[in-house]
Amino acid sequence: MRKKQLKVVYKGFPKYIIPKEDKLVEKEIIVTENAPAAIGPYSQAVKSGSLVFASGQLSMDPSSGKMLESDIESETKQALENLKAVLVAAGSSLDKVVKTTVFITDMSNFAKMNAVYSHFFGEGSPARSTIQVGALPKGAKVEIEAIAISK
Repeated sequence: MRKKQLKVVYKGFPKYIIPKEDKLVEKEIIVTENAPAAIGPYSQAVKSGSLVFASGQLSMDPSSGKMLESDIESETKQALENLKAVLVAAGSSLDKVVKTTVFITDMSNFAKMNAVYSHFFGEGSPARSTIQVGALPKGAKVEIEAIAISK
Protein backbone atom coordinates (compact mmCIF):
# COMPACT_ATOMS: atom_id res chain seq x y z
CA MET A 1 0.00 0.00 0.00
CA ARG A 2 1.43 3.37 -1.04
CA LYS A 3 1.47 6.14 1.54
CA LYS A 4 0.00 9.55 0.78
CA GLN A 5 2.29 12.47 -0.01
CA LEU A 6 1.56 15.92 1.32
CA LYS A 7 2.75 18.68 -1.00
CA VAL A 8 3.76 22.04 0.38
CA VAL A 9 5.62 24.95 -1.18
CA TYR A 10 9.03 25.82 0.24
CA LYS A 11 10.89 28.89 -1.03
CA GLY A 12 8.87 28.73 -4.25
CA PHE A 13 9.66 25.06 -4.92
CA PRO A 14 7.64 21.97 -4.04
CA LYS A 15 8.51 20.05 -0.92
CA TYR A 16 6.96 16.66 -0.33
CA ILE A 17 6.32 15.24 3.10
CA ILE A 18 5.81 11.50 3.13
CA PRO A 19 4.35 10.03 6.33
CA LYS A 20 6.45 7.03 7.45
CA GLU A 21 5.41 5.35 10.67
CA ASP A 22 5.99 7.96 13.39
CA LYS A 23 8.45 10.05 11.37
CA LEU A 24 8.13 12.42 8.45
CA VAL A 25 10.57 12.06 5.57
CA GLU A 26 10.90 15.27 3.61
CA LYS A 27 11.77 15.62 -0.05
CA GLU A 28 13.10 19.06 -0.93
CA ILE A 29 13.80 20.07 -4.54
CA ILE A 30 17.11 21.94 -4.83
CA VAL A 31 17.49 24.65 -7.47
CA THR A 32 20.38 27.09 -7.90
CA GLU A 33 21.33 29.61 -10.56
CA ASN A 34 25.00 28.87 -9.80
CA ALA A 35 24.79 25.64 -11.80
CA PRO A 36 23.20 24.92 -15.18
CA ALA A 37 19.43 24.52 -15.16
CA ALA A 38 18.12 21.00 -15.67
CA ILE A 39 17.79 20.20 -19.37
CA GLY A 40 14.94 17.75 -18.87
CA PRO A 41 12.22 16.71 -16.43
CA TYR A 42 14.46 16.31 -13.38
CA SER A 43 15.85 18.40 -10.52
CA GLN A 44 19.39 19.62 -10.02
CA ALA A 45 19.23 17.78 -6.70
CA VAL A 46 16.81 16.38 -4.16
CA LYS A 47 17.38 16.56 -0.42
CA SER A 48 15.74 13.98 1.81
CA GLY A 49 16.57 13.95 5.49
CA SER A 50 20.33 14.37 5.77
CA LEU A 51 21.05 13.07 2.25
CA VAL A 52 21.48 15.03 -0.97
CA PHE A 53 21.05 13.27 -4.31
CA ALA A 54 22.67 15.47 -6.96
CA SER A 55 21.80 14.84 -10.61
CA GLY A 56 24.60 14.34 -13.11
CA GLN A 57 26.42 17.52 -14.03
CA LEU A 58 27.90 18.25 -17.43
CA SER A 59 30.45 20.87 -18.48
CA MET A 60 27.81 23.51 -19.13
CA ASP A 61 28.42 27.16 -18.34
CA PRO A 62 25.85 28.12 -15.67
CA SER A 63 25.30 31.64 -17.01
CA SER A 64 24.95 30.85 -20.73
CA GLY A 65 23.74 27.25 -20.56
CA LYS A 66 26.18 26.38 -23.32
CA MET A 67 28.46 23.36 -23.31
CA LEU A 68 32.15 23.84 -22.78
CA GLU A 69 33.52 22.08 -25.85
CA SER A 70 37.04 21.23 -24.85
CA ASP A 71 39.28 18.46 -23.59
CA ILE A 72 38.34 15.92 -20.94
CA GLU A 73 40.26 17.80 -18.22
CA SER A 74 38.35 21.06 -18.79
CA GLU A 75 35.02 19.24 -19.02
CA THR A 76 35.70 17.32 -15.80
CA LYS A 77 36.67 20.53 -13.98
CA GLN A 78 33.50 22.37 -15.08
CA ALA A 79 31.26 19.38 -14.27
CA LEU A 80 32.74 19.25 -10.76
CA GLU A 81 32.38 23.03 -10.30
CA ASN A 82 28.70 22.66 -11.26
CA LEU A 83 28.29 19.73 -8.86
CA LYS A 84 29.92 21.77 -6.10
CA ALA A 85 27.44 24.64 -6.69
CA VAL A 86 24.46 22.28 -6.48
CA LEU A 87 25.76 20.72 -3.26
CA VAL A 88 26.33 24.14 -1.66
CA ALA A 89 22.75 25.11 -2.56
CA ALA A 90 21.60 21.97 -0.74
CA GLY A 91 23.60 22.79 2.40
CA SER A 92 26.40 20.35 1.62
CA SER A 93 29.82 20.37 -0.02
CA LEU A 94 32.27 18.18 -1.92
CA ASP A 95 33.88 17.01 1.34
CA LYS A 96 30.48 15.61 2.41
CA VAL A 97 30.11 13.44 -0.74
CA VAL A 98 29.87 9.73 0.06
CA LYS A 99 29.38 8.33 -3.48
CA THR A 100 29.85 9.53 -7.03
CA THR A 101 29.09 8.00 -10.38
CA VAL A 102 31.16 9.17 -13.33
CA PHE A 103 29.87 8.57 -16.84
CA ILE A 104 32.57 8.86 -19.48
CA THR A 105 32.31 8.38 -23.25
CA ASP A 106 35.86 7.13 -23.78
CA MET A 107 37.63 5.06 -21.12
CA SER A 108 40.98 6.00 -22.68
CA ASN A 109 40.35 9.42 -21.02
CA PHE A 110 40.03 7.82 -17.58
CA ALA A 111 43.51 8.81 -16.30
CA LYS A 112 43.07 12.44 -17.42
CA MET A 113 39.61 12.65 -15.84
CA ASN A 114 40.94 10.99 -12.68
CA ALA A 115 43.76 13.52 -12.33
CA VAL A 116 41.29 16.43 -12.27
CA TYR A 117 38.82 14.51 -10.07
CA SER A 118 41.54 13.86 -7.47
CA HIS A 119 42.20 17.63 -7.11
CA PHE A 120 38.57 18.16 -6.09
CA PHE A 121 38.33 15.26 -3.64
CA GLY A 122 41.92 14.46 -2.56
CA GLU A 123 42.34 12.37 0.59
CA GLY A 124 39.23 10.63 1.85
CA SER A 125 37.67 10.48 -1.61
CA PRO A 126 34.11 9.15 -1.78
CA ALA A 127 33.17 5.74 -3.12
CA ARG A 128 32.90 5.90 -6.91
CA SER A 129 31.77 4.00 -9.96
CA THR A 130 33.02 4.97 -13.41
CA ILE A 131 31.03 3.76 -16.39
CA GLN A 132 31.78 4.12 -20.09
CA VAL A 133 28.68 5.10 -22.04
CA GLY A 134 27.93 5.36 -25.75
CA ALA A 135 26.94 9.03 -25.56
CA LEU A 136 25.99 11.78 -23.13
CA PRO A 137 23.57 14.70 -23.47
CA LYS A 138 24.80 17.71 -25.46
CA GLY A 139 27.81 15.74 -26.73
CA ALA A 140 29.56 15.86 -23.35
CA LYS A 141 32.58 13.68 -22.68
CA VAL A 142 31.86 13.31 -18.93
CA GLU A 143 28.93 13.55 -16.50
CA ILE A 144 29.23 13.28 -12.71
CA GLU A 145 26.47 12.68 -10.16
CA ALA A 146 26.77 12.41 -6.38
CA ILE A 147 25.18 11.45 -3.09
CA ALA A 148 26.23 13.61 -0.15
CA ILE A 149 25.42 14.27 3.46
CA SER A 150 23.95 17.69 4.23
CA LYS A 151 25.37 19.84 7.02
